[in-house]
Amino acid sequence: MSILRIAAALLCGTMFGFGLSLSGMVDPSRVRGFLDIAGDWNPSLAFVLFGAVAVAMLGVVIRRAMGHPLFDQGFQLPSTTPIDKRLIGGSAIFGIGWGMAGLCPGPAIADLALGVTPIVVFVTAMVIGMLIHDRAVSSSSC
Repeated sequence: MSILRIAAALLCGTMFGFGLSLSGMVDPSRVRGFLDIAGDWNPSLAFVLFGAVAVAMLGVVIRRAMGHPLFDQGFQLPSTTPIDKRLIGGSAIFGIGWGMAGLCPGPAIADLALGVTPIVVFVTAMVIGMLIHDRAVSSSSC
């Protein structure tokens, strides 16, 4: 891996973390406030989501105009996009976890810098869950 690819990845990750912090997405109470539509609803996360969709749409337009990425031979895009039971089940599990904890993986990793015990426990459980999943998937495909 070239130094330019590593630098680009570091820059993108830094910008992502800064955006999460600036938008308040690293604050679980703000996320739970957005998800609590029957209680004291906080709509601020909706603006963050709309902004993210706008940036993603711009990224799609730029990708279509490019022949290949700056630091790779081609774009790594999925060949198919099936909506199946695994996708729906995984999305439901992700959403339930996000609603219960007020965190999703990106903000949780950014929050590790705070050193707060519940965040460390969440990220540890998340990593253990990913390892269990990887072992279950690799053992079932043999």
